[in-house]
Amino acid sequence: MLEVRGINKTFGGLKAVTDANLSVSEGKIVSLIGPNGAGKTTLFAIIAGFLKSDSGSVTFDGSDITGKPPHWICQQGLVRTFQVVQPFTSLTVRENIAVGAHTRIAGRRKALARAADVAKLVGMEGMLDQSAGDLTISGRKRLELARALATEPKLLLLDEVMAGLNATEIHDLLPVIRGIRDNGVTIFLIEHVMQAVMSLSDYTYVLNQGIMIAEGEPKDVTSSPEVIEAYLGHGAAERIAKMGGGNA
Repeated sequence: MLEVRGINKTFGGLKAVTDANLSVSEGKIVSLIGPNGAGKTTLFAIIAGFLKSDSGSVTFDGSDITGKPPHWICQQGLVRTFQVVQPFTSLTVRENIAVGAHTRIAGRRKALARAADVAKLVGMEGMLDQSAGDLTISGRKRLELARALATEPKLLLLDEVMAGLNATEIHDLLPVIRGIRDNGVTIFLIEHVMQAVMSLSDYTYVLNQGIMIAEGEPKDVTSSPEVIEAYLGHGAAERIAKMGGGNA
């Protein structure tokens, strides 16, 4: 469904992404992990059209979307969420979700009806008439999900949807994300919460200093010495091995 080939991006003298390649198959949940500053969000922004790459290509659902604007890519069915959630605080939850629905639906009544349906998918059906400005962090994360889903995506890019949540909130959100996939939406996510990566992912890529250093099933990737050192520093893999450990 998604093919990223040879993506490069520099900012001045900083190589943010170097020759990145990845694939996301339809119906899967694929994750992109790596330490802070690895280039994950830059790569997401390039895929979704918010940044232009210096070179390389992005193919979605058989079409070349390289360098296309975000609104055009959204219309093709690829939508991203943002790490910093910014709802329209003067609007209700229902109205916020309807904003996303309006990318497909012109009429206000139909868009609001679509918003109610989407709210059920993310567990917000009881909050529809609540002000978005009064939501907790967890509520805002769910609202961000709902607004993206209202655009009727085929592929959803989630940028650290678990960030800022406590253990209980993370546990409660995991089945919501699985439910989205089960409803026919393929998911590609950036995540630092390893509980979520291990629980959700069918396949994982690891980016470090802009370079893809590993890929595979989560349990294999997180036990890779190169990945352990990317997160914990030089010599960490050897120290963990001596202690009898094996996971990052």
